[in-house]
Amino acid sequence: MIGYLRGKIQDKEINSLVLDVHGVGYRLLVPVFVWQNCQIGDRKEFLIYTHVREDDLSLFGFLEKADKQIFQNLLSVSGVGPKSALNMISYSRGAKNIVQAIQRADVDFFVSIKGLGKKSAQRIIIDLKSKLGGLKELEFEAEQDQDLLEALRGLGFSREEIKKAVKGIKKELSLEEKIRLALKKGA
Repeated sequence: MIGYLRGKIQDKEINSLVLDVHGVGYRLLVPVFVWQNCQIGDRKEFLIYTHVREDDLSLFGFLEKADKQIFQNLLSVSGVGPKSALNMISYSRGAKNIVQAIQRADVDFFVSIKGLGKKSAQRIIIDLKSKLGGLKELEFEAEQDQDLLEALRGLGFSREEIKKAVKGIKKELSLEEKIRLALKKGA
């Protein structure tokens, strides 16, 4: 399965991008807010969810790890397919708002999404609220600089150590400065 792609945006189609990776064009279905912020010629890195059915192979691209995680969690709910999960992420503009709606048991939030009824909304809340003991972790990751989190993971920091190390670090600093401050705190 494909888990990650980096390349140049070759073309934009409705709710999808064609990403040129060393001469091979991959069609990625992406959330609307990602599609709107991508221009032909941009170089981007996408986390990929590969969806395989007997008659279809689709690649779903995400810029944030939290968006991909909530997408996969939504797919685990009975009756939620990849296109409706992508639609939910597009409508909510990312994982953070979905996580908050689940935490608040906000049925109206989900019902306001095109194609979702009250029963589906309730099922999503019930299934994910009990299933995701790590909702706080998802919310934490959605709020943080993903490059910093990945760098600290690569240096062997645990999730708890990362939470302590990044606390209070300003987002506008350079990545190098953030890493230096996090290492100082973690030591």
